[in-house]
Amino acid sequence: MSRVIVAGSGIAGLTAALCLSGRHTVTLVTKDRLGESNTEWAQGGIAGVIGPDDTVASHIADTLTAGAGHCDPEAVRTLCEAGGDEIVSLAEAGVEFDTDQTGAWARGMEGAHSYPRIFHSGGDATGRAISTALAEKLRAEVAAGRVTLLEDTMLVDIVTSDDEHRPVRATGITVLRNGRVETLTADAVVLATGGAGQLFAHTTNPAAATGDGLAAAIRAGAEVADLEFFQFHPTTLPGPGFLISEAVRGAGALLLNEQGRRFMYDVDDRAELASRDVVALALHRRQAAQDGRPCFLDARAIPDVEAKFPSITAGLAAYGLDLSRDLIPVTPAAHYFMGGVATDRDGRTSVEGLFAIGEVACTGVHGANRLASNSLLEGAVFATRAAGAIDAQSTHTNDADLAFEDSVNHELPLPQFGSFHQTALTRTELQALTWAHLGVERTAEGLRTLLDRLGDGARNHRDHDSGSASHDGRGDDLSTNHAVPSVQALETANLALIAEYMARHALAREHSLGAHTRTDTHTDTTRTSHTALLQEATAC
Repeated sequence: MSRVIVAGSGIAGLTAALCLSGRHTVTLVTKDRLGESNTEWAQGGIAGVIGPDDTVASHIADTLTAGAGHCDPEAVRTLCEAGGDEIVSLAEAGVEFDTDQTGAWARGMEGAHSYPRIFHSGGDATGRAISTALAEKLRAEVAAGRVTLLEDTMLVDIVTSDDEHRPVRATGITVLRNGRVETLTADAVVLATGGAGQLFAHTTNPAAATGDGLAAAIRAGAEVADLEFFQFHPTTLPGPGFLISEAVRGAGALLLNEQGRRFMYDVDDRAELASRDVVALALHRRQAAQDGRPCFLDARAIPDVEAKFPSITAGLAAYGLDLSRDLIPVTPAAHYFMGGVATDRDGRTSVEGLFAIGEVACTGVHGANRLASNSLLEGAVFATRAAGAIDAQSTHTNDADLAFEDSVNHELPLPQFGSFHQTALTRTELQALTWAHLGVERTAEGLRTLLDRLGDGARNHRDHDSGSASHDGRGDDLSTNHAVPSVQALETANLALIAEYMARHALAREHSLGAHTRTDTHTDTTRTSHTALLQEATAC
């Protein structure tokens, strides 16, 4: 039996904790309350092959096509072959999937899929249904004493061994809890902390999506991959970023310009059901041609649209909009991180004892652009596989409860904060810069501007050691301040670090691919070595 820490409580974290419960000493750490995650916000469904008219081979082909040739084919095969079984497992865990007139599970169509293979619960509340069911099971494990649950606890850093004669190994994590920094020790650490949508001024992600796990993995020396690929969802409400699911277009909704004319057929033969990178870029460019005025989603011809999409209907009503009667203004917003901590097909990272699953991981299944409704599936499939890998390499340590150590030394600076990215930018300033230069379209000049601004922030902190905190999102001087930093300061430091890494990856990939659009270069058909380009960009 091993001591295992799972950080995050979306579908990936909950699945991993439930799989490990009873065989290991499991602690689940979550920054907010249990189940508050990107999973809970997911309106779309979960993709999987169940039924005689669809095939795993078709799901694989659709995923590879959407990924623009950048997917790991074996990882995609692993994902798609396990899809049906994972959906059945979710149903057995208590998720009630929608049914059709015959009583069979209803299958919906979404962009870039060849067959209807999207399963929903509550119409457009699939993520909430999954999160609720798995969280209920997890609380039962907590009540039975098989899992320790730490809510309102922020991951700060990954603790690694410093034995120069052995490979670097994760030995636990530091967390911010009840105003104190504490250390949790473990034989295996599973990152399931989700994405980093709060890096951008416009996002569909919840406030907690600040890339804490990815940033911690970077500081721990874990390899990362594909950080230039961030998916922008085409249809969100301007301003609040309220997401209008791809399933609405799958049901027949159309995209219109300001004159009320369709334009997607001019861009792609699949029209409104093209892959997200294609639709988002088309919307972005159409709006630019309209001097920034929005395009519209027209769902008025969909029969019983309010009954099919009750959550979206209620959400739009809060902004005075009626899905059945109004043209809905839409704009792209940051939605999903295809890149992340590089893993194998069992969630292992380059740091021994450290696993990554869900959106924080880069398994290779999404490539340069994620296929709609593959993310929930990825979280479930690779969480199950990671749990199996931990079972297989159990170190058979004793089953004593995890030790909690007060790691705050009031005489010395907190060493784990020395490597945090220092920035003089406020959160709002950082988000505006990334939206301008790491958004839907990118240029080398803009990326270098972003890197310069981030570098200026670090230099300012080195030159002006004030150690003061502010309430506008500026980071505390985390390297020298003896006080425990605020959650907001840690989050902003994490976002600044991720912005730097993303910008360097985006600068290195000079050709457009999938969700990464470079407007200052032509598509590179010779495909210069990405490693060489990244080394060159990192040296800039």
